[in-house]
Amino acid sequence: MRALISVSDKEGVVEFAKGLASLGFEILSTGGTHKLLVQSGINSLEVSEYTKSPEMFEGRVKTLHPKIHGGILHKRDDKNHVAQAEQNGIGRIDLVCVNLYPFKETTIRTDDFEEIIENIDIGGPAMVRSAAKNFKDVYIVTSPLDYEAVLENLRNGENALEFRRSLMIKAYEHTAAYDSMIANYMNERFNGGFGDMKFITASKVFDTRYGENPHQKGALYEFDYFFSNNFKALKGEASFNNMTDINAALMLASSFDEAPAVAIVKHANACGFAVKSSLLESYTEALKCDPISAYGGVVAINGTLDKVLAEKINEIFVEVIIAANVDEETLGVFESKKRIKIFSQGNKFLTRANDKYDFKHVDGGFVFQESDEVKPSELENMKLQTTREASKEELKDLEIAWKVAALTKSNCVVYVKNSAMVAIGMGMTSRVDAARAAVNKARDLGIDLNGCALASEAFFPFRDSIDIASEVGVKAIIEPGGSIRDDEVVQAANEHGMALYFTGVRHFLH
Repeated sequence: MRALISVSDKEGVVEFAKGLASLGFEILSTGGTHKLLVQSGINSLEVSEYTKSPEMFEGRVKTLHPKIHGGILHKRDDKNHVAQAEQNGIGRIDLVCVNLYPFKETTIRTDDFEEIIENIDIGGPAMVRSAAKNFKDVYIVTSPLDYEAVLENLRNGENALEFRRSLMIKAYEHTAAYDSMIANYMNERFNGGFGDMKFITASKVFDTRYGENPHQKGALYEFDYFFSNNFKALKGEASFNNMTDINAALMLASSFDEAPAVAIVKHANACGFAVKSSLLESYTEALKCDPISAYGGVVAINGTLDKVLAEKINEIFVEVIIAANVDEETLGVFESKKRIKIFSQGNKFLTRANDKYDFKHVDGGFVFQESDEVKPSELENMKLQTTREASKEELKDLEIAWKVAALTKSNCVVYVKNSAMVAIGMGMTSRVDAARAAVNKARDLGIDLNGCALASEAFFPFRDSIDIASEVGVKAIIEPGGSIRDDEVVQAANEHGMALYFTGVRHFLH
C-alpha cells in the first residue's frame, strides 16, 4: 500500500503518517511535508525521486506526473487499466492526504498580487480531484479532523466504501470552496465584488430540528467559523427561527459598541430596546415598550448576564437569551424553565461578523448587495431643517431611534424617550399606518410618548405622519428626506415646534 502526503496545514500530519506506516503504507511526500516527516523519523520517499522527474519552475510542477495521477486514477478492477499501469511502471497510490496552499491567509497577510498568485494551488486540487474521482479504490483525506477516523477505518475495514464516499464528498467540497474563494477574491479586487459569477460557500454548524415549519429541513451554516468561535449553547438547542431572531437581536444590541444595551426581538423585529446605566435598567426599560410581544421573544444582552438580571428576566417567559457572556451561577436561575434556551458568545461584549455583503433568495436565484449599516457620518452630518434644535438628550434619543429603524422591517417608525424605545410600528404598507399602529399600542399600554424622539427609515411622503406625531408630543424627528413634499413636512414640524433632521440616507429593510 502506498500513501501520498502533501499538506500545507501540518497539524497532526506526523502522527497520521506514523499511523499509516504502522499499517504497512509506503509514504510519498513533497517539499516541506517530506522534510518534516524525515525529521520526525518517518521513512518517506520524495515525490521527485519516485517519479524520476525533478520539481520544476520553482515548485509549480512536481506532482503533475503520470506516475502520480496514473497511480491514483487507474481502476483496480479493470484489467486493461491494471495492464497499462504495469506496462508504464505506474504503482498504486491507495491514499492521498492533501490540503491546499493557504490562499485566503495570504490575501489577509499581504496585498502583493504576485505573492497571492503564487499561493494558488494547482497540483493539490488536481490530486484531490483525481483521488475523489477514484474513491472506490483510493482514500482522499483533506482535513486533519479526519485523520483518526481514517486510521480507524483502515484498521477495521468496516463499511470502507461508504466511508470513502463520505471522504469523496468532503474532497469536492474542499476544492469547490477553494476555487470559489479565489474567484470571489479576484472579482472583489478587479470587479468591485460584482463579477459575472458569485459563489456563496459556508460550513455547516448544526442541523436544526426543522426549518421555519416542521415539514421543512433546516440547518445553520457559517462563514469563516463565526458561530464556531462566537456561539456557545449553555441551555437548549437553537431552532431555525431562533437563529433569525437571534441575528436581529444581536445586530441591534451590538450597534452601540460597549454600551449596556438590551434588545428584545419577536419575529425578527424589535419590540423593546434601551441603553441605560446598567444592563438591569436597560432590560427593565426595554420590556416596558411591549411586554405582550416580549413573551416568548429573544433577549440580546450586550454584556454579562448575571444572577440579578437573570432573576428579572425569569419573571416572564422568554424563549431565547443571547448574551456576550454568562456568569456560572446564572444558569441555576432558569433550571425550572425547561423551554428557555440560553447562548453565550464568550466575549465581554456582543460581537458581529460584519459581513461585507448581503443576499436574499428569490425564486430562481438571489439578489446580492453590499451590507447596510448606519455609518457615524450619517448622524454627524445630519442637517437641521427647522427653527427648533434638538436638546442633547433628544439627540441621543434620535441616534437610538435611527439605529433601531435601520434594523426594522419597512415601513417603520420608532419612538424613543430617555434612551429607551417606547413605541414602534413596522412592516406596514403605509408609513402613516405604521405611525398610528405604534401610537395606538403605546396608548393601550399606558405609555406616555410626550417629549419623545421619532425616526423613520425612509422619507415621509406627506405631512400626516408629522401631525400624528405632534398629537402625542413628539419633540424631535430624524428621517432621510428626499420627498417631493419635504417642504410640507418641514413646515408641519415648524408649526408643531419640533426639531427635524434629514440624514440624506435611506435604510429600507424588506
